[in-house]
Amino acid sequence: GGVFMKQNFICPRCKGYLNVADHIILTAEDKSGNSGLILFSPELGNYTTKKNPNFKTKEGEKHEFFCPLCQEKLAADTHDNLSYIVMIDEENVEYQILFSKIVGEHSTYKIVGESTEIYGHHHSNYIDFVNLSHTK
Repeated sequence: GGVFMKQNFICPRCKGYLNVADHIILTAEDKSGNSGLILFSPELGNYTTKKNPNFKTKEGEKHEFFCPLCQEKLAADTHDNLSYIVMIDEENVEYQILFSKIVGEHSTYKIVGESTEIYGHHHSNYIDFVNLSHTK
């Protein structure tokens, strides 16, 4: 989709670009320490992912996500099950994108200032934590 090409996704730590062509590329590591690259759709609410078939992921299992450039853990302060990256739109506005670390759990939050947009049918799992972090 050409509509998403203007948005960039960056690492909150090193500010490197995480999106290439039609994908956001992150390193994922499971609890056994196996890691692999996962390609996400830049379309928020689209949970289609691509990965090497030898990197096995199980529904309900938690992964840590890392920046493939600086290897920094992409952890959100809000909740231990959420990771975060930064999205910059064509107006150069920065948004925090929070998403679930749990395979098959569809919760994504797009946050700028006081406003939160919510995607995914499991979003109620964390919405209270996300809202709380705003009122601090």
